[in-house]
Amino acid sequence: MRALWTVFRKEFLENLRDRRTLTTALLLGPVIGPLMLSGLLQFVAQREQDRIDKPLPVAVVHAERAPNLLTYLKGYGVEVTEARLSDDAAQKAVESRQHRLVLVIPEDFGSRLAEQAPAPVYLYYDAASLDDARSLRRLSSLVSQYGQTIAQLRLAARGVDPGVIAPIVVQGIDVSTPRSRAETVLGMLSYIVMFAMLLGGMYLAIDATAGERERGSLEPLLTTPIARAHIVYGKILASCAFMLISLVLTLSTTALALSYIKLDGAGIAVDFSPSVVLHMIATTAPFIPLGAGLMTLIASFTRSYREAQSWLGIAMLVPTLPLAIASVLGLKPSLATMAIPSLSQHFQLMAALRGETLPLSWVLVSAGVCLLAGFFVCWIVSRLYQREAILG
Repeated sequence: MRALWTVFRKEFLENLRDRRTLTTALLLGPVIGPLMLSGLLQFVAQREQDRIDKPLPVAVVHAERAPNLLTYLKGYGVEVTEARLSDDAAQKAVESRQHRLVLVIPEDFGSRLAEQAPAPVYLYYDAASLDDARSLRRLSSLVSQYGQTIAQLRLAARGVDPGVIAPIVVQGIDVSTPRSRAETVLGMLSYIVMFAMLLGGMYLAIDATAGERERGSLEPLLTTPIARAHIVYGKILASCAFMLISLVLTLSTTALALSYIKLDGAGIAVDFSPSVVLHMIATTAPFIPLGAGLMTLIASFTRSYREAQSWLGIAMLVPTLPLAIASVLGLKPSLATMAIPSLSQHFQLMAALRGETLPLSWVLVSAGVCLLAGFFVCWIVSRLYQREAILG
């Protein structure tokens, strides 16, 4: 243990002295990533609030043909602007973004209503724009509601219960909570945490392997009386320490940044209290030995610092692949999925955001698989350093 501690202290202190590496590892990922996520959340929340409070602008052609319809729309926050446009001009006005929505009232609208025949209206919009698509759904819903109101009044005038035209009514019941809705907004948190954590230990893993070989200091180090396995484990342990520091900084910065963001207006509540942050750290930390071992293993096969950087830059994408697959397939946590490293950490982070508690057996499986896999990879690295070929 004394030899292992000596190697750990050497690698840890040397990495602390390299200000450029330290800044990249403990500032770029753990600080800038959460700040960018918080800024994005602030933008989304503010935009959602503005969309709710902001009136819906609609250009109406021949508004005089449907005064009651326009009165109904104005009562629900539609800002009507009368326009004199032909069909081609209405289309061009939407394409050029002069108007987002153009509602055209045909000449026979009033007569068809009087005859109790279907009275169409024409709505020009650009489905390629997400904002216009939301406005379209809102306006279409209001026009449909107005049509349903007219239909119900016609039935009531004939002594018929309006309920006969709606034998089945779907009443949606939203069971989501403000905390559960936070998962949709904070889905990127797992990516940021995993990337920042790996980035924190990457440069030390490179410097302790390919860097030592490139400087010519690896051979003298391996000829010391210290067992090679202890040297390797000390290097990996130092990488683990920096990964843990990066993990703590990332989650702490995220908690601090989110404390200044008001998400209540968007119907979202985020609990990043110290107990939740500690819970996230505890559930993510078992992945650290596996990540440090893999980075050290890959860097051991490279011949230069730059080559190791290239390979580890690609390797860092591997832990995020299960997260991407889970998002595409809509995977849910189960005993089987909790045995997949990085994916199980993602599920536990999301459960913490929702305020849910996963079964203890699932948590133990996640931690056990990560730790066993990490120890196995570290053992492979130690065996690799027993070979003289490692000196190049």
